[in-house]
Amino acid sequence: MRIRLLKVGAITVGLCALLVAGVSASGPAKTTATFTRDVAPILFNRCIECHRNGEIAPMSLLTYQEVRPWAKSIRQRVVERSMPPWSADPHYGKFSNDPSLSQKEIDTIAGWVDAGSPKGEDKDMPPTPKFVEGWTIGKPDVVLAMQEEYAIPADGTVPYLYFTIPTGFKEDKWIQAMEIRPGNRRVVHHVIAFVQEPGAKGRGAGGEAQQGRGQLGGITPNKTGVVFSPGTARIVKAGSSIVFQMHYTTNGEATRDRTSIGLIFAKEPPTRTLVTGNAMNTRFAIPPGEPSHEVKSSTTFKEDVHLTSFMPHMHFRGKDFTYTAVYPDGRSEILLQVPKYDFNWQLTYVLEKPVALPKGTRLDCVAHFDNSTKNKFNPDPTKEVRWGDQTWEEMMIGWFSFTRDAQQRETAVAKSPSAK
Repeated sequence: MRIRLLKVGAITVGLCALLVAGVSASGPAKTTATFTRDVAPILFNRCIECHRNGEIAPMSLLTYQEVRPWAKSIRQRVVERSMPPWSADPHYGKFSNDPSLSQKEIDTIAGWVDAGSPKGEDKDMPPTPKFVEGWTIGKPDVVLAMQEEYAIPADGTVPYLYFTIPTGFKEDKWIQAMEIRPGNRRVVHHVIAFVQEPGAKGRGAGGEAQQGRGQLGGITPNKTGVVFSPGTARIVKAGSSIVFQMHYTTNGEATRDRTSIGLIFAKEPPTRTLVTGNAMNTRFAIPPGEPSHEVKSSTTFKEDVHLTSFMPHMHFRGKDFTYTAVYPDGRSEILLQVPKYDFNWQLTYVLEKPVALPKGTRLDCVAHFDNSTKNKFNPDPTKEVRWGDQTWEEMMIGWFSFTRDAQQRETAVAKSPSAK
C-alpha cells in the first residue's frame, strides 16, 4: 500500500500519516529503534488526533498492526517534511502550534524503518491516549448548528460550501471560548466560522463574512476548541449570524453532516478585544502561463496592538505568502513566510509570543501565484485569473488576529488603496 495525495479534502489523510516514518539524510539511526519503545510515543504525540477510528484520516495509527503496512510511505513523507502539515519558514517567527518533527524524531523513525520496522517488547508500549468526549472547552452557554444536514456523496470533489446560522442574540455577546464540532469527522476536512452582522450582504467568500469583519475561528484536523486568554474576548453583535465555510472530503461512502459551534460567554466585559483583520487585494489579473505573478496588499494600524496569529488565504494557484511589519521608525521585520503554500491546508499560524506593533505600523503582504503548466493543481493555465469565490478563481487575503484595548471604539486598521 502507498499513500496517495487525494483531491482537496483527503489531503488531511496523507499529512498526519507522514509523521509515522521519517528518514534522516544522514542514514539509519545507530541504535535500532522499536515501535513500542520509540515510535509509538511519537505517533501518539503527533498523529493520532487525526489517525484513529472515526476521524478524518483514512487509517488508524494506534497499534503496530495498523502502522506496519504504512511504514515506508510514512518514512518518505517525514523525510520530505510534508508531514505533519506545516508550511512556515522556520527562520521567521516562533509559533505555538508548530507540529513539526524534530530531527531526532525523524532520525528515530528513519532508523526504525531502515531496520525492518521491528515491533519491540509489549512492556515498552505506552498507554493509549484518552481523548476527551464531548466539548473540550467545557459546557457551552449556547450551541448553534447547521439548520439541516448536508449530504456528502461517496466520490468526487465537493466545492467549498457556506451555511448561515442565525444566532438569535438579542444583545451583544462577548465570547470567551469557542469550539466547532463536526457532525461527521470522517468527511470534514476543515471549517472556518465567520460572524455576519445584521444587514451585511453576501454570505460566501466574496461577501461580508469573508471581508474580514468577523472571522470567529475555525477547526482543522489538528485543532480543537479555543479558550481565549483571561481578560480577552471576541464580540458577536446582537442579531448576527454565524457563517460556516465547509470543506468536505469524500471517502467512498455516501454520508451526511451537521456541524455545530459551541460558545462560552465571558462573565464580565474584557479588558482586551480579540479582532481578526486582513490585508486583501481584489484587483489583480494573473496572466495565462505566468509562473510567479506577484500581488501585494497592506494595512496600517491606527492604534497600538498585539498580533497573535496569521492565516494566509489563496486558491490552487497560490505559491507563497509573506507578512512583513514596517515600523514607524522605518525598520522592517518578516513575521511569517510561507514558501510553499498549500491550498489543501488552511493553516493558522499562532505566535508563541504576541508581537507588539505600535500605532502607525504597516503590515505588508506579498503573494505569488503560479498559473503555469508546472503547477499540477492549476485548473487551467491558459486562462487569465481574477478574484472570485470559486477555487478555479483566485483570492489574495492575509488574515491576521490581534488584541486591542477593549475601550477603543475606532477601527484599529486602515486599508491601503491596494487592498480596496
